[in-house]
Amino acid sequence: MNLQTSAVDREFETPALDNLLPLCEMAKGLEEAGEFEMAEETLRPFWKGVSHRPNSTGLPDEAKAELLLRTGTLTGWLGSAKQIPGSQELAKDLISESSSLFESIGFSERVAEARVNLAVCYWREGGLDEARVTLRLVLDSLHESRSEQKLRALLTSAIVESAATRDRSALVIYEQAAPLFESGANHSLKGRFHTSYATVLRSLGTSENREDYIDRALIEYTAASYHFELAGHKRFQGRVENNVGFLFATLNRFTEAQEHLTRARALLLSVSDQGGAATVEDSRAQAFLLEGKNELAENSARSAVRLFQKGGEQALLAEALTTHGKALARLAQFSAARATLNQAIEIARTAGHPEGGGIAAVTAIEELGTQLSLNILEEYYRNAEELLAHSQNRSLKTRLGECARRVLAAELIEAKPSAEPLRSVPATMPPGFSLDAEVLRYEGTLIRKALEDSGGSVTRAARLLGVTHQGLAFILNGRHSDLLAIRTPVKKRRRS
Repeated sequence: MNLQTSAVDREFETPALDNLLPLCEMAKGLEEAGEFEMAEETLRPFWKGVSHRPNSTGLPDEAKAELLLRTGTLTGWLGSAKQIPGSQELAKDLISESSSLFESIGFSERVAEARVNLAVCYWREGGLDEARVTLRLVLDSLHESRSEQKLRALLTSAIVESAATRDRSALVIYEQAAPLFESGANHSLKGRFHTSYATVLRSLGTSENREDYIDRALIEYTAASYHFELAGHKRFQGRVENNVGFLFATLNRFTEAQEHLTRARALLLSVSDQGGAATVEDSRAQAFLLEGKNELAENSARSAVRLFQKGGEQALLAEALTTHGKALARLAQFSAARATLNQAIEIARTAGHPEGGGIAAVTAIEELGTQLSLNILEEYYRNAEELLAHSQNRSLKTRLGECARRVLAAELIEAKPSAEPLRSVPATMPPGFSLDAEVLRYEGTLIRKALEDSGGSVTRAARLLGVTHQGLAFILNGRHSDLLAIRTPVKKRRRS
């Protein structure tokens, strides 16, 4: 019989207890530098590693809370990096328990730190509303504080709004928080601020055609790389390279894009970050789609999906599935594409990430519109309209408007009486003839008649045309602004 037991299984000796808090502080420093495996090893006397609870039997409340916080946070990071199933749920349990303990002994800063880390876990899973509520509690509790935890709460709040395609709201947070971050000394935190700020500027620059935002994004990415280099944080350096690569792809600078993406993948794999590598594969797939290399895009997208399916980051899985569905559609694999996009919608909706599901629904209309029946098209549009109701992304709104036009055109074609004889198309069209112009004119005529018959009510006109109120409003504001005079004035809704 083996009488030897590990330090994790036997009662703690006094020296071990005396060393616990310094070990937790050391683990936190390694975590800040992205050295998650080394941080995990540092806590070995008390923790077997990810997928296990630490042995906190007999520990005083402060030491127990600190151990739970460090192991919970590391479980979240390592679970994301290695795509370990169930890791985010375990991380949330450990962090929540530490938060309750810190609150019971009056350690308010530690409570704030735990709640920010809890919000990060919610964000990874796609639970954006839960993340918002948690972060609001932190910011309300810190009031006018300029502490590091307030900076982390502001940064995470902006990241959550960006994930929800509320880029304007995120930009406001970044611009207000920028002076606070400039005075900070934590290079890892400052690097995360600059890279996240850059990503929002990139998104706004591409969706609103703002070259000044693109230029600012490149400056912010450079600043992020500088701070991550000082912090020795290879993981986040890799993520910056990934973001820069994707930015170059949107600018059609594909050679530079692939160079950055290759560097990103190498950096992330050097620290065994499978989750980060999966994100790079998704970015590479999107770059290939922009370049028209659909087979390469499908290969990269499939690889990203396979990696994300191992872990619990449902929001990222939904994004990768959307990219894969798009690539499959471009390869004329329509049934597989539809099944993949449906999966993306369901996963994003279930995870609490409606915008991700909305993007997948819009993609289904764009890529599969000619292959779908009117009922299915309408269902995708209703899903997209509902899921993107709170998005601030202008390009997404434009895409949604174009989807409304597609659905309306399909409805008009189906509603046309079958007995009406088709006019023969002349062999020679008149000078200046444009099919798009004719479709636009015909669409305008039908909308004008519907508005006149409904007394200017957009809601009733939409019902007559068989489309949604918001869909008709998109069309009126976008393509038929000359008909706005016919509609009744928009009534301001009372705020609750």
